Amino acid sequence: MTIEISNESGIDVDETVLLRLTEHNLSELRVSPDADVAILLVDEGAMESLHVQWMDEPGPTDVLSFPMDELRPGTEDMPTPPGLLGDIVLCPQVAEAQAVAARHSTADELILLTTHGLLHLLGFDHAEPEEEREMFGLQRELITSFHAAERRRPRT
Repeated sequence: MTIEISNESGIDVDETVLLRLTEHNLSELRVSPDADVAILLVDEGAMESLHVQWMDEPGPTDVLSFPMDELRPGTEDMPTPPGLLGDIVLCPQVAEAQAVAARHSTADELILLTTHGLLHLLGFDHAEPEEEREMFGLQRELITSFHAAERRRPRT
């Protein structure tokens, strides 16, 4: 599994947490260890440009996902085949503002946004109420299991 993380945002982000999170989520979703994903952290200007270009919406947003091979979650018996999942683009500045409003840390907001973006790469959406319930429920489960795994992780 190749998880490429590039921080071009100018904001200090613990990339190792995002790496462990993505590895955890891909494993939980039974995605092939030969699947590739890229995470790009950008500043508000770059995110606004992408938001306008791809969503025709003004202003920066928190997360954008660009799926590639249209892979879907696997099962224990049949994991997702190898392939290119796609790219997740995060904006730490927007995440920071949202974290203040939600009364949690920017790191927690980035965990939520990375998980959200990954689910979009795997075909989940939240346009309809039933889709939203499914996606946000799975998102909560993944984040909860990641935090539990982090508490069990040996500290060095």
